[in-house]
Parts: sequence; structure tokens; C-alpha cells
Amino acid sequence: MSFKLLFFIYLYNIGCASAELTNKFDTLLPAFAIFELLLNLNNMDRRQITLKDIAKELDLSPSTVSRALRDHPAISKETKTLVQEYAVKNKYKPNTLALQLRTNRNNTIGVIVPEIVHYFFSSVLAGIQEEAEKENFNLIICHSNEDYHREVKSVETLLDARVRGILASQAKSTEEFSHFQDIIDNGTHLVFFDRICTGINTDKVVIDDYDGAYNAVDHLIKGGCTRIAFLGSNPHLPIANNRRMGYEDALRKHNIPVDKTLMRMCDTIELARQIVPVLLEVDPVPDAFFCINDEVAAYCLQICKSAGYKIPQDISVCGFTNSYITDVTDPTLTSVDQHGFEMGKVAARLLINRIEGIEKKTGIVSKVIKTKLVVRNSTRQPLNSQ
Repeated sequence: MSFKLLFFIYLYNIGCASAELTNKFDTLLPAFAIFELLLNLNNMDRRQITLKDIAKELDLSPSTVSRALRDHPAISKETKTLVQEYAVKNKYKPNTLALQLRTNRNNTIGVIVPEIVHYFFSSVLAGIQEEAEKENFNLIICHSNEDYHREVKSVETLLDARVRGILASQAKSTEEFSHFQDIIDNGTHLVFFDRICTGINTDKVVIDDYDGAYNAVDHLIKGGCTRIAFLGSNPHLPIANNRRMGYEDALRKHNIPVDKTLMRMCDTIELARQIVPVLLEVDPVPDAFFCINDEVAAYCLQICKSAGYKIPQDISVCGFTNSYITDVTDPTLTSVDQHGFEMGKVAARLLINRIEGIEKKTGIVSKVIKTKLVVRNSTRQPLNSQ
């Protein structure tokens, strides 16, 4: 669209496009033409220069310029200086994709995460990035937003980009896993982290969710709690099942019956707003809540306080993640530290070792990250230490 037309549309929109002014456009055309030319020249100046542009400007062959930029010993010092200074001055950037195609080496790793605005997954991403950058690998990060169809599309996108390997944590809604099998069938390395697909035979890095849950519930019981509600997640997720089993086994160890009425699927703050008030109507009221994550635990704590209960004197609350939120709740929140940063580093290292041929084991490699219970003020202290 020409500048003349754009300008006329603008005048029309503000009510200034009178017939008299419209008739005068012809006399203004030369000025418009010059202005459009200047705009086009400005856009041309912004175009990223290529290796051929440098060669033409300096009257050198493209191969000479390429070797000079790579500091090749066959090129004289004067030519290297000339080329490199011109490249810096004109902000030359090499075409990484073309280089990768030419050398048949693509140093890019794909990452699929179900959530980004989440302390645990952002910590994992930080660990992945640190390890990848150390080995000169680039990252393409895809966000499934807990949606199966977006997850499938993410896999297709990364395979189209010909990444060397993929790190993935499945979405909550994923119950069919053929898209992950497509990665393996494509000859691309795949490592699962945190949320794994048990039906896919590939490497994985997981948290010791069972042990983390067991220790948390054991701590609650030692503080005198016997009616402990469990706010869990979708049972088809292995992490949810492992935490549930840790919860149940800790109860059994202390000869406390497992009460299914105190076990609810409640892994979002929206569900917490609905479910926690209902559990507070049960008689007798739960004297503790063990929550699947810190966000749910924080809302649970607040709802209990709003209902008139004292934390932890009346009700203890424990989360899972050990995120920043644990230090800003009142009282501060006891939580299980998942060591997300460490998980990210371990997962990235495992994938890179597969890509580079350092990890030669033909079977599945499984890495387990140990958890740590961080006791704060939202849970009662063990009775024998009071």
C-alpha cells in the first residue's frame, strides 16, 4: 500500500479528507514519492548483511571472506583485519542454520514443558539452560500449557526443526503417547523429566516422589496429626500415584487407617477454593493437609485461617516444591524441596551424553533426584522435641 493511500486513509479517519484536499494530492505526489523512497532506503539499511555483501563491498571472493571470518591461517593478517572490522561495523551475523545444514551438525535441543509460570518448571528450565550453554547447545522451548493437542504440535514442531534431542515433561491431560514414540522412531534422542510416560521406553529423570511424600506425612504424624487430608493430582500421572502411595504407607506405618474420604484430586488453586471448605465441614475436621504443590498448600492455609482455625495449632499444612511462596505465607510453609534446578542439569547432561555418544548404555537410564523436607512454621514440631 502506497504512502499516499495510507495518508489519505489517516485523514479520512480523523475527518480531514475534504474534497478540496483530495484534489490537491496530485500536486503533492512528487513529495510523497521522495518520502516513500526514503522509507524504502531506510528499510534496506536495516536488512542484515550477508557474507556475499561483504565480499562485494571489499572486492573479495565469498570464500576468502568466509575464511577470514573464521581466522583461517591461509588468509593474511591484513585481510582478516579488514574483513573482521567491516563485519563488526556493519553488525554481520553468520547464518547459523545454513552452517548447520552445511556441516550436518545441529546443536539444538528441544524442551517441552507443561507450565512456564511455575516455580518448579522454571527452576528445571534454568538448570537445563545452564548445562546446555556449557556445552554450546541452543534451546527451543515449547509450552504445552497442560494441553495434549499443543503437546503433539510441539513434538511436530521440534522434529521439523531437526533438533538433536528432546527433553519432555508430559501434560496432565495426556493419556495417549504415540507422539512421544514418534520421536524415538525418528531417531531423535528423548529424555523425560518429572512427569514420565511409563509406556515409552526411553531415559528419564524423576523426583523421588514416594520418599518425599512419606517423609512429609511422617513429620505430620510425629507432630500429633492423625486425620491428614491428601490433596493430590490426576491418578494417571506416576508422580501423583507415587505421592499417594508415600502418603498411605506413612499412615500405615503409624497404624492410622487410610480414610479415602480425606483424599481428593485438588491440584489447582481453583479446585482448592472448592474442596478445602468442604473438607472443613467434615466431622471431625482434618488436623492436617498434605498438598500436591505449594500453590494449593498456600491457598489451603489461607482458607483454614479465614475459617477461624489456627495454623499449625489446629491444622498443619505441608506443600510440595519448596518454592518462593513458602517464605511469604503466614505462617511460613513447610514443604518438600524437589531440587528442580538439579533435575534440569541432570536431564540435560543425560541427553547431551546420548547425543555425543558418551552415554553408551543400550537400555533405559533412570536418574532419581532425592527430596528434602524443609520444615517451617505451618506444621507442628514432633511431640518428643517439644
